Amino acid sequence: MARGKLSDRQRKMLDFIRMFGLENGYPPSIREIGRGADISSTSVVNYNLNRLVEQGYLDRDQNVSRGLRLTEKLTSQVNDIVRVPLVGRIFASEPVPVPSTDSPMFGADEAIEITQNLLSSTADLFALEVKGDSMIDAMIGDGDIVVMQRKPEWSNGDMVAVWLKDKEETTLKHIYLEGDTVRLQPANPTMKPIIIEDPENLEVQGKVMLVLRQLE
Repeated sequence: MARGKLSDRQRKMLDFIRMFGLENGYPPSIREIGRGADISSTSVVNYNLNRLVEQGYLDRDQNVSRGLRLTEKLTSQVNDIVRVPLVGRIFASEPVPVPSTDSPMFGADEAIEITQNLLSSTADLFALEVKGDSMIDAMIGDGDIVVMQRKPEWSNGDMVAVWLKDKEETTLKHIYLEGDTVRLQPANPTMKPIIIEDPENLEVQGKVMLVLRQLE
């Protein structure tokens, strides 16, 4: 592992240490870190704690059982994290009626966390889970997450979440204005574009800013 690059295990440990401290007011023990990060061996926990000290993420007093302290290096990174609410699903397929809004698809506290440097703007963001494969050639597949920005303005070629008012249906597509009509173009050669004869029936609810791929 390259020096300075955190492993998934180390990130999980740091997240647990941070949350444990916030909830309890004191740092966790090695055994508590092991349970929280799903590591059965205290030796493995200890090894990774030492690596985190070397990389500047932790200060550690070896003479104290709970002698851990997060450094400013981690604190500065946490402050650069943007929490984006995960509000529902968008269909990358033929337009699909949105499910009943009587009950939310995700919990009120469901969100994803990403770093600010991945985004050109952090205003009015929300996230949607993609269902369907009409955007597969744009590297967006079923189960991926798209981070959207709420904005009605768009340019030809933008990937947008579209609400079709007359059909009460929603879809994710590339959008193009062509004369008096709007073309919603899938990124899948097996699927045909959707032509909207009356643009008044179309509402752009958001523009895709970032795609988070679901790794198998």
